[in-house]
Amino acid sequence: MLTLYVIKNCDTCRKARKVLEDKGISFQVHDLREDGLSAPLLEHILHRVPVMEMLNKRSTTWRQLDKETKADIDANKARELMLAHPTLLRRPVLDTGDEILVGYRDGDYDSL
Repeated sequence: MLTLYVIKNCDTCRKARKVLEDKGISFQVHDLREDGLSAPLLEHILHRVPVMEMLNKRSTTWRQLDKETKADIDANKARELMLAHPTLLRRPVLDTGDEILVGYRDGDYDSL
């Protein structure tokens, strides 16, 4: 079973969901804001995708961080921040079981 990690009010996440639904692909949804982000889940994702690629520096949450926190970011601090603020995880994240697909652009799910 595919799992799509989203935040419901994210337009890109809505597009990804719609594409999967239109293709008739079964998937479960994990809302990062409502369901949270556990350390094991984050490590599962980061096992396949580098931590700094998963840090969403375009999010409102990132923009609200103080300058010192942003300037002093490294992989360990990024992990801590993502666990404390799941909206800092780039999204949508599609876990196919074999791979992790991060973000969504038209055509990304064509091979599913």
